[in-house]
Amino acid sequence: MLPGRIIQYILFFLVVCSLSSGLFAEDRSDVETYILPPDRLAKARLNLELVNFAAMRLAIADLAKNFPDEYTNGKEYLRAIEIYENRLPQIKNALDRGDRKAAGQVDEIMALQRKALLSNPLLDFDRLLLVKRRPLGDPRRPKGDPKNDKGLGKFLGIPQQSSWQLHTMTDTDGWENEIALLSSVNPKGSLTTIYRPTGGRLVNEVDLHYDAEKVMFSMPDSRGLWQVFEINVDGTNLHQVSPDDQPDVHNFDSCYMPNGRIAFISTAPFQGVPCNASVNVGMMYIMDGDGRNVRQVCFEQDHNFCPTVMHDGRILYLRWEYTDIPHVWARFLFTMSPDGTTQREYYGSGGYWPNSIFFARPVPGHPTKVAGIVTGHHVGRVGELVVLDPALGRYATDGVVQRIPGRNARVDPLIEDKLTLETWPKFLHPWPLSEKYLLVACKPRPQDLWGIYLVDTFDNIVLVKEIEGHALLEPVPMRKIERQPVIPDKVDLTRKDAIVYLEDIYKGPGLKGVPHGAVKKLRLFTYHFAYHKIAGINHRVGVDGPWEPKRVLGTVPVETDGSAMFRVPANTPISIQPLDAEGKALQLMRSWMTAMPGEVLSCVGCHQKQNAGPPSRQTIAARKVAAEIEPWRGPVRGFSFSREVQPVLDRYCVGCHNGRPHKGGQQIPDLRAEQGLFVTLKNNDPAPRFIAGRPKAELVGKYGGVFEPSYIELRRHVRVGGFESDLRLLSPGEFHADASELFQMLKKGHHGVELDDEAWDRLTVWIDLNTPCHGTWREIVGLERTKNDHRRRRDLRILYGGTSEDPEVYPEMPAQVVEPIIPKHAARVEKKAPKVAGWPFDSAEAKRRQATTGPVSRTIDLGGGLKVKVELVRIATGEFVMGDSKGYRDERPLTRVKIAKPFWMGKFEITNEQYARFDPSHDSKFEHKGSWIFSERHLGWVLNEPRQPVVRVSWQEAVEFCRWLSDKSGQKVSLPTEAQWEWACRAGTETPVYYGDVNDDFSDFANMADVTIKELAYDTDGRYTMDLVPRETRFDDGRLVTAEVGRYRPNPWGLHDMHGNVWEWTCSAYEPYPYRAGDGRNVVTGNGRKAARGGSWRDRPKYCRSAVRLNYPTWQKVYNVGFRIVVESDGQAQRFARHK
Repeated sequence: MLPGRIIQYILFFLVVCSLSSGLFAEDRSDVETYILPPDRLAKARLNLELVNFAAMRLAIADLAKNFPDEYTNGKEYLRAIEIYENRLPQIKNALDRGDRKAAGQVDEIMALQRKALLSNPLLDFDRLLLVKRRPLGDPRRPKGDPKNDKGLGKFLGIPQQSSWQLHTMTDTDGWENEIALLSSVNPKGSLTTIYRPTGGRLVNEVDLHYDAEKVMFSMPDSRGLWQVFEINVDGTNLHQVSPDDQPDVHNFDSCYMPNGRIAFISTAPFQGVPCNASVNVGMMYIMDGDGRNVRQVCFEQDHNFCPTVMHDGRILYLRWEYTDIPHVWARFLFTMSPDGTTQREYYGSGGYWPNSIFFARPVPGHPTKVAGIVTGHHVGRVGELVVLDPALGRYATDGVVQRIPGRNARVDPLIEDKLTLETWPKFLHPWPLSEKYLLVACKPRPQDLWGIYLVDTFDNIVLVKEIEGHALLEPVPMRKIERQPVIPDKVDLTRKDAIVYLEDIYKGPGLKGVPHGAVKKLRLFTYHFAYHKIAGINHRVGVDGPWEPKRVLGTVPVETDGSAMFRVPANTPISIQPLDAEGKALQLMRSWMTAMPGEVLSCVGCHQKQNAGPPSRQTIAARKVAAEIEPWRGPVRGFSFSREVQPVLDRYCVGCHNGRPHKGGQQIPDLRAEQGLFVTLKNNDPAPRFIAGRPKAELVGKYGGVFEPSYIELRRHVRVGGFESDLRLLSPGEFHADASELFQMLKKGHHGVELDDEAWDRLTVWIDLNTPCHGTWREIVGLERTKNDHRRRRDLRILYGGTSEDPEVYPEMPAQVVEPIIPKHAARVEKKAPKVAGWPFDSAEAKRRQATTGPVSRTIDLGGGLKVKVELVRIATGEFVMGDSKGYRDERPLTRVKIAKPFWMGKFEITNEQYARFDPSHDSKFEHKGSWIFSERHLGWVLNEPRQPVVRVSWQEAVEFCRWLSDKSGQKVSLPTEAQWEWACRAGTETPVYYGDVNDDFSDFANMADVTIKELAYDTDGRYTMDLVPRETRFDDGRLVTAEVGRYRPNPWGLHDMHGNVWEWTCSAYEPYPYRAGDGRNVVTGNGRKAARGGSWRDRPKYCRSAVRLNYPTWQKVYNVGFRIVVESDGQAQRFARHK
């Protein structure tokens, strides 16, 4: 019997012989293509980097299993791999020694790789359609521009960043490029030219017809306008398909549809990209195969990209949207029927990863998988190759099947602008052959050319074809394509409206926790998107958003079962806001839906996931006739502060806020409409500029924003999302009007002001729309800047089947004479404050009382081995006067209250790490930055550090935490009553705050709105918003948002942060004074509105007094509301434990 080593050498000899004469035969010219002078040894080492024997084994085994009749040499390939893998250490050592023979053995390994993998039966076509192009400069360029690297796109003849389309590129001629055919799909195959344009015009976005006899592509015409062209595959019959009757419209990025029509992108909407005034929007249109009957089917804010056809006949495309959300990330895959109906998200909505998915194509043999190029924003369309399956999930990385290469590797949902700038390999233009194998344009490593590669989910990357000095792009197998099913048209072009059916507004996470019955109506509004060379970031609708003017359509009813059915204008982007009984938005839809004429559009609930299933019940709305929209206080119009909100100020405010000093000489804000000056923004400087004596028309165009002073003054007291609030789904009520100081102040009876329902409604709508100032673009940039595009947009929209309304025209409405109402200040009945023996008392007395009944502190261990404990301090019994005679009306009348039983109270507010022991999934998130966002740091100021107080917990959740801790500890844990809270906060004092007066320096005592609040405008890496939020500028407490608990000095009973940091839930219902403990207000029930106490980091001292009260519904999660606990005294706790 022969020794094993001898057998191994015999096998190796046979394999080497077979490379030249048998199974793995390739001629030497093919092998020599890998000999790249001058350094053959270095190239051999590089070639070995692309060989993955384990991946080859997996692919060979897979092909042998799935194609047993076509792929018959798998065993021989595997034996050869074993031999070469055993010799690999010697080969590498020989290369390191400079042995040139080792380079020859590497050539043999590369030949084996190509033979084994390019014998894939899925490569069952003889010819491959592609684009051959000589890149600008070095064809092996590894990076983009040295000063501002935005990737490789512009050097390859594709848009250099993701906000661009073909028409944005400046270099569209002078290129050496062609549409070509590769005959014999392997490295030695030959290229023949189908079409080489004259003048070096770029050719891009090739699409093969179903019969494989003609090709459609994009190319500039003789005027420099991009158009859709078609040519036979034999190079004959070149002709333009898209209409050429418009002198200023680009048409490109087309795809054949199974019904014979063509989908394509056009700049006919005459819109500008909101974040970049130099870029014009390209949007989806359809036309007949001969270019006739053009119709606009998408009515977006921003671009559509890369239309292609899914297996079921729907159109898959990329949609960019960012109405009040970050622009860098919000490109999501959508689908629609070929007639434009059923537009809906396919992947990515509401997530930061991925920023974009370009060139997405369906995976053959699978109903839902797609392969696409994941990339960032300022890096263009070059990126990573990822296979996604929305059936697994549609959010962030939930649906990732695999990043290629990256078998079994985790894909992290990174939040980055230039997401893929530094990652390798680089990919473009995938063409899936199956779930596992794809053709793609690829640059595997920085020093490589762009070539066509076969890649797979096993991590093999094998070269199909490359040509020195050129890039090969856009591979398409040259074979007939099975025509997908034809989806019948559902549009009725004789109609101007559509129907929307909503099964249950409460289904889905959008209104999670909101009780059934809370939603009474839906507010519908649309948008007036920007014109060419106008951008919302440069030409401000409001001081920090929204991106464009908004137009309120009106409201529709919601039935008691949560259903709604109503008519909407067709071809109109529409956003929906669910409204509570007071007409305030409970959730913000920062996206839109668009229905085609005659369409019946249906959805299940508020942000309900598509994967959750179809509608399944008969509803009240379904049994009724679709409701008509009830107009909002007149005809549809752009929401303008001067027209909609200023009349409220004129009626209720200017009687006092009239520019004249208040009694005693105090200067109060001027809320008059005409003040002879304007507030302007320029060059993103946060500081407002006041310019007097010049007409508004003269300022418009010179400044990025021009606003009335009354708008700026009112805006100071409102918290909204600004330009770019968190892209993820907001908690219900995140920017609810009641969470703004303006509403809190007015609801407390600001100097006797009593608004009527209309006034409240106008202020509410203004806040819910993100506080716009202007309702038309003419108001923002002037007539001359809008005149041409305004006319062209209307003409083309009418021509291509859109709406004919003119959003620049403000409809005539009856003039109203507004008479100022001077508020009747309710005469305060200065009742003599109740006298309480022994109260107030000083710090020493507080400590003495605290110590009389035993230890003054203790802890509760939360377990888990993390040494997380809740520290408690004892609060003594006593009697005090509750309320503030000089405070708001809900703090009166003063009441004598007795605390009959001692109790333990949390030394600190419950922290994130403590709350995580109860609910590990909770996220306090961050306070939003209203400015531009380009990185995770820009999202906002973090509120979820371990020692920061937990926020965005509802009252219901706080109560559940207390129940959990009661069960865990055997002690009765609860939220404090209002009386317990105020008694504990005052610690014997009768002053507004325990440390003195509201004008005293609080820097050592509390985290309130101080000088650091300016960082809300300035801490934005140069992307500023206007500096607006009110604060006490004399003091500096050292923290902008929530501080870690215990940072500031405690009150005499050892309690920290009773003033400021975060508001704290109490168990008490928000009821009028006098306070009565036995009137049922302290019964723990899960409905109604509950009182919160203490103020927060965003509030000035007058709102952080011991007696100040706020209130929210029990379900609402508020950005600056947390809680602390109380525990019954020892004897009570023992009785509770025995009962348990």
